[in-house]
Amino acid sequence: MWTCPPERQDPASSTRTQALVPSTRKPTQPTEPTLATGDRHQKQHELRTCSLQKGDPKHSKISKMRRQKNTQQMKERDKNPPDLTNEEEIGSLPEKEFRIMIVKMIQNLGNRIEKMQETLNKDLEELKMKQATMNNTVNEIKNTLDGINSRITEAEERISVLENKVVEITTAEQNKEKRMKRTEDSLRDLWDNIKRTNIRIIWVSEEEEKKKGTEKIFEEIIVENFPNMGKEIVNQVQEAQRVPYRINPRRNTPRHILIKLSKIKYKENILKAARENQQKTHKGIPIKLTADLSAETLQARRDWQDIFKVRKDKNLQPRLLYPSRISFN
Repeated sequence: MWTCPPERQDPASSTRTQALVPSTRKPTQPTEPTLATGDRHQKQHELRTCSLQKGDPKHSKISKMRRQKNTQQMKERDKNPPDLTNEEEIGSLPEKEFRIMIVKMIQNLGNRIEKMQETLNKDLEELKMKQATMNNTVNEIKNTLDGINSRITEAEERISVLENKVVEITTAEQNKEKRMKRTEDSLRDLWDNIKRTNIRIIWVSEEEEKKKGTEKIFEEIIVENFPNMGKEIVNQVQEAQRVPYRINPRRNTPRHILIKLSKIKYKENILKAARENQQKTHKGIPIKLTADLSAETLQARRDWQDIFKVRKDKNLQPRLLYPSRISFN
């Protein structure tokens, strides 16, 4: 019987296959002769080739069907390459299929790398956009803060200006008050100097004045209370009148008599004698003689009364100096 000569096998492909895919199969016993998987496929291929070469129609039909089936399987395998993870299957592939598998794997790896690159590029673009948005937001916040700081600075400057104005106004008010106080003191002193020669006589009936006149009543008071002074004091009277000038019908007490003397020494002599003579009368009716002072000076003298009393109780001999000053020894 005629047999086909065995096809020559490329030892390099077997070597490359074995080098690329290291064998993990268990070593077999040397006593049991076995054929390698590649040799087994090679033997089947030789048998199929020999049967075709014999010209058997039955075998040729079967071979044709097998070729069509193998062609369809190759096309499907090209479309959907199987995931060959088994080392035995990879090692059993022919050189052509092995190369096709490697190319497909490289293409799939390239496609995956491109997809990953596209994903990374999209992520980078998104990150850049987010970073740009964040930068814009940060810039807006900075601009807002700069505006707020400038407004705060302007407000501080305005507050400083207002504070300076308040200080100026306060200083001006204080100076104004001081000037007013000095003016009031000057007016009071001037008024007190004008009235310095005057004497007030209190509690003298106004009926007597209508009959005799004011100067005659003053003469009677001097003769009755200070006989040693004689007519010398009476002759120094420059003016005598009732104050206030208008009569108040609601006033229950008589108006005061105001006597203006020519010199201060006559007034001081009368007041000194009045202090020594505690009881002063006019026709047996008690009266009072005092210096004619302004209302402010009288109020200042009243303010000294409490201190005057305490000092007097301690035997410090206090005195009220003209117009409203206190002195004690």
